[in-house]
Amino acid sequence: MIDDEGMSSALQLNENPASVAVLTETALALYQKPFFDLLYEAHTVHRAHHEPEDIQRCVLLSIKTGGCPEDCGYCSQSGHHKTGLERQPLLSLDDVRHAATQAKESGAERFCMGAAWRQAPEGEQFERVLEMVRIVKSLGMEACTTLGMLTLDQARQLKEAGLDAYNHNVDTSREHYPKIVTTRTYDDRLQTLHAAREAGLTVCSGGILGMGESERDRCAMLAELATLNPQPESVPINMLMPIAGTPLAQAPEVSVPDLVRTIAVARILMPKSRVRLSAGRVHLSREAQLLALFAGANSVFIGEKLLTTPNAGQSADDALFATLSGGARQGCSASAGD
Repeated sequence: MIDDEGMSSALQLNENPASVAVLTETALALYQKPFFDLLYEAHTVHRAHHEPEDIQRCVLLSIKTGGCPEDCGYCSQSGHHKTGLERQPLLSLDDVRHAATQAKESGAERFCMGAAWRQAPEGEQFERVLEMVRIVKSLGMEACTTLGMLTLDQARQLKEAGLDAYNHNVDTSREHYPKIVTTRTYDDRLQTLHAAREAGLTVCSGGILGMGESERDRCAMLAELATLNPQPESVPINMLMPIAGTPLAQAPEVSVPDLVRTIAVARILMPKSRVRLSAGRVHLSREAQLLALFAGANSVFIGEKLLTTPNAGQSADDALFATLSGGARQGCSASAGD
């Protein structure tokens, strides 16, 4: 239930702070509530902390593609999997400037750059990334990068260049994680988030649904994020995009109710975070996306690609935002008297 200030019992528990184990049980109880009860609670929390019409649009660009030495079971860019993906070296500054300018013109407020590295490199390549950050900031957008593991010194250099946020997803629960990735530990991921936070960057961290995880795994992942102090400012919720050649190529689809339940629990546990409806949106109907936004998501990625996978197109997004705006709708008369 929601108290007089719009805060749920789950949130009060998290502020204690609760252990991940205890908060997992709380999250699971929320996840398993009757669907509309959960949505009501999540939407009430959402409105207590956010303007419902504030939905941030982001663009995600792959600045270095393929050849990653990690063995993440979901990823087309892993060098361990034969996916047919064409490797591309680190982009030029002109390429990034062009892409960022297009993103700005399309309405993006945040520009994210991802590189298929295990560990952010030193030397010329890292210096080029720093300059990419400066280019994005010169265009008046938030800048976010995801470059793999990061040292504290690298995080500080990114901060000095103007970077706003660093993305490093935990992917799934600590228990399920070894079934998905073996080349990097869960604590490696948390250490990178710690370095980003220590350097003064905001944290972007979420996970992926549809990798064979249980409901408890989903809730444990959210509990892990919610017990970070402070909580992540950004929480992307992705649906697996099954890719031929990866171990998870035949994974079953995540149902819309399961996606919406996960978003709702994320919103209740992390009321001030931006919950991002991320990969897999291309497979959602407009109505499913509206339900996810009602449950507490308040950011989407626009553009035709998310790194290497397809994304919802501009016409579909125009229709989505037109529906949200409450403007004139096809088939509706201009006035009740017509």
